[in-house]
Amino acid sequence: MRPPSATELRRGVLAVSVLHDVDIEPAALGITLPGTPTLWIPWAECRRALAGHDPETTGRRRLADWLLARRWAADLSAEHLVQRLRPVGLPVEHVLHPGLDWVRERVLGDALDLGLGAVDLDPADPERVVLLPPTALDAAGLDQEEMWARTRTMLDDLGRLAAERVRRDRRGQLRPLGDCDVVTLLGSRALRAALAEDAGGMGAAVVPMRTRGWTRLGLIDPAFGPAAARATESQHRGFDRPLLVTADELTLVAPGGRAEAFALRDPAVADEPWLKDVLYR
Repeated sequence: MRPPSATELRRGVLAVSVLHDVDIEPAALGITLPGTPTLWIPWAECRRALAGHDPETTGRRRLADWLLARRWAADLSAEHLVQRLRPVGLPVEHVLHPGLDWVRERVLGDALDLGLGAVDLDPADPERVVLLPPTALDAAGLDQEEMWARTRTMLDDLGRLAAERVRRDRRGQLRPLGDCDVVTLLGSRALRAALAEDAGGMGAAVVPMRTRGWTRLGLIDPAFGPAAARATESQHRGFDRPLLVTADELTLVAPGGRAEAFALRDPAVADEPWLKDVLYR
């Protein structure tokens, strides 16, 4: 894909400024974000933020998120930024995925990427975990590998707690914990190992949205996962197909099949749906 020209970047930045209310001062070689400190963002970083997307269409939201995160992070001291760091997991093809520069770890199976975010950055929603551009850490003088190692420990601890909780849930539901959503928690080896062990070696999960997942698939319709994913807004969507889980790997099942046909053949749908303990009948 052809990288955007300086003219296209200028038009995209102007759209970000107008439509997303970001204070931007364009220049010949990049843009300035006014504030204390003033931030200089070269066009090369803007291209990294776009991750191959068109700055005037699909990339505009990405560019706005990147620039806002840069501004918010720069408003904090390095010490305060470290305290706000959180792990974030996203499906590899997710609409919010900031690109390969953001990825600190890819779980085996090519389904889930892990990177850094921070809470209490967005003034309008302090509880939201904002995806943090790598350049924000560099500007604060923080080592990315060291910060990821600290945050990874946090994810592992939360994963162990999530494993205990899902074992106590009769439906095997996965729910957010701390500042980590369900997709992020699946980045914890401790949680994946627990799911695989309980299933006899390889577990399965349906995670159609970032805030909810199910691990006891015998209790839900086969068509539920894909249908729920399609019904969920793209920024809140999880995985559009079921997952196979081992301690070291997380992978999507192969595409294809007609789950809705199996659901319609289920006697619980046509005859006595109240007799079977399943979701969303």
